[in-house]
Amino acid sequence: MGQSNINLAALIGSRICHDLISPIGAINNGLELLGMSGGTPGPEIDLIQESVGNASARIRFFRIAFGAAGEQMMGRAEVVSILDDLMDGGRLTVAWGPLDPQPRGEVRMAFLALQCLENAMPYGGRIEVSHEDNMWLLHGEADKLNIDEPLWTILTTKDAPTDLRPAQVQFALLPMLTEDAGRRLATEMSETQVKLRF
Repeated sequence: MGQSNINLAALIGSRICHDLISPIGAINNGLELLGMSGGTPGPEIDLIQESVGNASARIRFFRIAFGAAGEQMMGRAEVVSILDDLMDGGRLTVAWGPLDPQPRGEVRMAFLALQCLENAMPYGGRIEVSHEDNMWLLHGEADKLNIDEPLWTILTTKDAPTDLRPAQVQFALLPMLTEDAGRRLATEMSETQVKLRF
């Protein structure tokens, strides 16, 4: 896939996320108004609120990971807010290390790398994200990993199979973006740890 195709796909991703976030925000506002009306919220309202919060968190994350990057900077508070909302109630925790604002394109690559690690950690665990000397390191640790080796091979060979599933698209997109940025991906795995550097 050429650079123009990546840009077009990113614009499509941005458009979808942009168009979805407004109605989800409206549903959330409606739920808040229902709560202010004095009625006793039932389990159905709690379920809707939880689902809307989860959808909003995913869209915010996907907008960065799959949308058009641009040159703007993303502050730590914004990134941590997205990650906290995304991981809320899950078995996976993420610690975002960089204290300084980061270019959105860099955060985009880190988010895609995070999805790769998440794929290997279906039973939960902890991921630490650090950025030093212009190098990103994502370090995942869990009691049990599930490494799909053919997927992880894509990261270094850049040779994605034609039968790649939508849930695995990060494995094909990340090596393209890192190559465009002049970076080289490196992976390291053990029984309980997985690392991704670029």
